[in-house]
Amino acid sequence: MRQIRIIYIITALALIVAACGGTDDTTTTVAAVAAPDPTTTTEAIAPETTTTEAMSTTTTAVPFEAPDGALVSVPAMDVPVLDGVADDGVWADAPVLTVSVSGGANDGSTEVSLQSAYDGDTVYYLVSWADTTQSFLRSPWEKQDDGSWVKLSDPDDKGGDNNVWYEDKMSLIWNTDSAIAGFEQSGCFVMCHAGETPDAKPYGNKYTAAEGEIGDIWHWKSVRNLHQIDDQYVDHITYTEETPSAGRHGDPKDGGGYTNNDNEDKSAPAFMPPDGGNKDGSPGWVLESEMVDFDDSLFVARDRVPGVYKSEFTGDRGDISAESNYADGVWTVEISRAMVTGSEFDVQFDDLTDTYHFGVATFDNAQVRHAFQAGVSSFVFKP
Repeated sequence: MRQIRIIYIITALALIVAACGGTDDTTTTVAAVAAPDPTTTTEAIAPETTTTEAMSTTTTAVPFEAPDGALVSVPAMDVPVLDGVADDGVWADAPVLTVSVSGGANDGSTEVSLQSAYDGDTVYYLVSWADTTQSFLRSPWEKQDDGSWVKLSDPDDKGGDNNVWYEDKMSLIWNTDSAIAGFEQSGCFVMCHAGETPDAKPYGNKYTAAEGEIGDIWHWKSVRNLHQIDDQYVDHITYTEETPSAGRHGDPKDGGGYTNNDNEDKSAPAFMPPDGGNKDGSPGWVLESEMVDFDDSLFVARDRVPGVYKSEFTGDRGDISAESNYADGVWTVEISRAMVTGSEFDVQFDDLTDTYHFGVATFDNAQVRHAFQAGVSSFVFKP
């Protein structure tokens, strides 16, 4: 240490001399005198290796890892065209989640395939499942031999339980704002109350356990929806004669939707397609934008007229766009929705780092007896 102090003093004197006009010879002499012993000064002034390592600011990015069994939404280079064909490039790159559902009427079980992508402020879904029959004759009107009209229905239906003359459907139920206690463990089972009012509602009621627990229901209906999915929700309201739907409700709407095609005394259709339509009840609906007043003279015995007329929902209930296609025994539905709708009844995808939870159900020509998922699925966004 004494040697180092001498070096510092000599160096300081040299700088003073140089500032005062010292000669090149003086500088050289100082440098010669001040030369340190290589065996001691190098060791004394060399920085420790650990100091260099401590100053490093290099960080390693954490790779994305989805939860086991999650539906993963991937960034979309090109957004899909909603046509139910599913030939867009984005679906070739999006991972597939397969969910088994069972316990429903008719074809009581199937597998549902789901994919997702997102772009900007919109999220997209592709949902498909096997169904041996395309069901579109939802309680159509049929002309009888005596000239009267009868609305076809399930002879065993005791009320709200039609499993013969109905439509195919599919639903996704989301835990809105993670509000429903137990949903992330049991899925929609926490909202199903099958043992209640069996005479009034053979397949039970659906409602949550407490006020403020709301589930967002995306209810696709093959006959009654037009370019959309019916945006609904479930809350804590229980079944009474005044509240027969219990906790299930449609989101508020400004207009549009579907209506039973009944005349005032419910004895015949109120409207028909132009020129009477196809006479076999297909495609299952009458477009409100095209319908005309019913003309009985255009029909003979066994002719059919669709049981509903419809238009697009406007307002909160029309938030979800969708198009569907049935081919080769498979339903395919393409869906899009704004990530954030602002509705108190909707799940809001406002945090791309969060995990969301949902359940799946399919209806094969069944009003309420759907095939259901045992458990729950998670949904995440890939950066």
